[in-house]
Amino acid sequence: MTKKVLIKLKDVWKTYFMGDQKLDVLKGINLDIYEKEFLAILGPSGSGKSTMMNQVGILDTPTRGKLYLEGHDISKLTESQVAQIRGKKIGFIFQQFNLIPTLSALENVTLPTIFQNMPEGKRIARGEALLQRVGLGDRMHHKPNELSGGQQQRVAIARALVNNPEIILADEPTGNLDSISGKQVMNMLTDLHSKEGKTIILITHDIQLVRYSSRTIYLLDGEVEKITTNGKH
Repeated sequence: MTKKVLIKLKDVWKTYFMGDQKLDVLKGINLDIYEKEFLAILGPSGSGKSTMMNQVGILDTPTRGKLYLEGHDISKLTESQVAQIRGKKIGFIFQQFNLIPTLSALENVTLPTIFQNMPEGKRIARGEALLQRVGLGDRMHHKPNELSGGQQQRVAIARALVNNPEIILADEPTGNLDSISGKQVMNMLTDLHSKEGKTIILITHDIQLVRYSSRTIYLLDGEVEKITTNGKH
């Protein structure tokens, strides 16, 4: 059976110009990301991982090459069209949590639904249900500074799920967590993949996290060095 391609990078280059200096951060990347896979993008600092994340998350456009989301050529869409599609299709989890400090856990979780015009009653019910699900039913009205790092990351996971996206993009999701909290987060991502069929894209420098993925892209100096499937070349 043919696997459905959700995100496609076709000869993607990302170049930055500083004065007369040219820096190629991504160099001719070709990559298909499939429906319901758990993909890890692994590389050391400076390998181009963050730039790659911006491409696969449709947060940035290539300098050269093509970027497709479900067959849509991103360059042919307006910024608002891209934002609307991205808001529905992709949920983001970041290393720094990226929670708004003045908002409660519930308000942080429900914020993305406002941009998708979800009615308020449905919005609150969905946010409450997701916070219950990640074990924070008793912390809904706490601000981020009243929560531990692990709890903040669970709020961020709930926020990523609030629009029921097909794709979860997790950028170093365990980077600021202790080992126990980190394992809890990875177990949640594994469950989302295996039990709900979410496509998980994990960006990491931690080779220990590769065991959770079904396929791993190894980045080095802005190029795909190798691709392994379940630990095999």
